Amino acid sequence: MLQVKGLGKFLAQARAGHKAKQPKDDGLTPEQRRERDAKALQEKLARKAAGNHDNSVGNKAGIKKK
Repeated sequence: MLQVKGLGKFLAQARAGHKAKQPKDDGLTPEQRRERDAKALQEKLARKAAGNHDNSVGNKAGIKKK
């Protein structure tokens, strides 16, 4: 049998029925989805800003926080 790079991944996807990581069929309209995503982004930025207050001088270990 001829081995093709990525064949295993292809076959696994076929067995799984091509399930999407985040399916679009979540019952939301495109406008509702944009509002939900915008709210999530604002919350993420707020958490990031709240966690960044102690890094104004720099991280002692020299490791960036994500």
